[in-house]
Amino acid sequence: MAEPHDLTALEQAAAIARGELSSVDLVEHYLRRVAAVGDTVGAFVTVTPDLAREAARAADSVPVEARGPLHGVPTAIKDLTLTAGVRTTFGSAAFADFVPPVDADVVRLIKAAGLVSLGKTTTSELGCSLYSEGRVAPPARNPWQLAYTAGGSSGGAAAAVAAGLVPVAQGSDGGGSLRIPASLCGLVGYKPSRGLVSGGPLGSGAFGLPTSGPLGRTVTDVAALLDVMAVPVPGEPYLPPPAPPGGYLTAARRAEPGLLRIGRFTTPMLADEPVHPDCVAAVDRAAELLTAAGHEVVEVPPPLGPEAWPLFEILWYVLALTPVPPHREAELLPLTRLLRARGAEISAGTLAATLGELQAQVRLGARRTAGCDLLLCPSLAAPQAPVGWFTADGDPAADFDRQRRFSPYCAIFNVTGDPSVSLPLGTTSDGLPVGVLLTGRYGDDARLIATAAQLENSSDGWDRHPAIWRAVDSANVNGDGVGRSAS
Repeated sequence: MAEPHDLTALEQAAAIARGELSSVDLVEHYLRRVAAVGDTVGAFVTVTPDLAREAARAADSVPVEARGPLHGVPTAIKDLTLTAGVRTTFGSAAFADFVPPVDADVVRLIKAAGLVSLGKTTTSELGCSLYSEGRVAPPARNPWQLAYTAGGSSGGAAAAVAAGLVPVAQGSDGGGSLRIPASLCGLVGYKPSRGLVSGGPLGSGAFGLPTSGPLGRTVTDVAALLDVMAVPVPGEPYLPPPAPPGGYLTAARRAEPGLLRIGRFTTPMLADEPVHPDCVAAVDRAAELLTAAGHEVVEVPPPLGPEAWPLFEILWYVLALTPVPPHREAELLPLTRLLRARGAEISAGTLAATLGELQAQVRLGARRTAGCDLLLCPSLAAPQAPVGWFTADGDPAADFDRQRRFSPYCAIFNVTGDPSVSLPLGTTSDGLPVGVLLTGRYGDDARLIATAAQLENSSDGWDRHPAIWRAVDSANVNGDGVGRSAS
């Protein structure tokens, strides 16, 4: 018999609308699951049961005709995202007691749409790394194999969705931080076009690299949450692309992108790194499905190459310079301290020159792939990585380089501002997820979402679940933390 968490987010909202479930029912159901396995997978930094129950009661009191497609559905907010009255640590012991006085715009929009947050999900410190292993919460682990990382910086969000602790979650992506965890955990992670989702009310825009976005199990769930987030807000530094008729959920349900020319490549862009055969195989499968759907898939050179890395890393160093109370600097992790030290050495002139050169590289890359509607490549250079693997030798410089080699694709599309999504189309020989990256033209999010939905349909769906999905308590997981089977 199906349990509430077996339903998609949209199905759960529909069940609420029909009176078969209430938002209160769902919140209690998910809170029990969070209590059972939340720490096992390292999904949450802070759980807010009382606030969730109060919000669920309010959601249930709203007339059915005034509800949106995700009304009453539980979700979670990444711990990098300001949430009024709720501890927000930015993944760092230096902010362990920080409680923001305001909501980020994206949180305000999620609340207004009637979704109910269960708390704040685990992230990397200040969003600096592609794994989520800090000092304020257990490490975010992959529910498919607990010895492996759930990724970062939206690792807790991915762990929560993949383990069935919430059906959809908010995350953010400044260099792959939604798409990397999605690839590792078998989910759909969507980075919207630059400017589509507000980054306000605080912050400078961070060179346009980071953006909030949705994480979920199906394209339609992700599209529905994107509709919630993609509301124009005055004062944003980047002009938002126009929404499609009927919104992104309509585009996903129709799954009719037209006949497209899709450029395929597997050469890594930020590192000269061998690509694991399972990652190439996932791209091959995606190409076969796209060709069968009538699209033209052609080999193209990657838009950028390793020559872009020195430019990107300068921006990453500067982005690590988040204001931190001076007396708490010593509480930062070694990697964060290294990045901040390097960032402090970068002059305003160097930064300006870097931004100019990077834009020139983006223009060249766009010309290399001109004529393609979408680009197809691996999400990562390897399918998985163990918890602790990046930090194993204790050298933060080696850690940072290891991250570059593990993820040499995603960050380029933060630089270009193009919409990009990781889709769980592949598996390893032992059944672990492998993602592929599909990237659209700037502002053409609707076509990208429609193509992703078409791929999901033609692959007979990919909403698979790890063994921990069926766990009632931590005793349902083997002693070594490895799930028994996939359901």
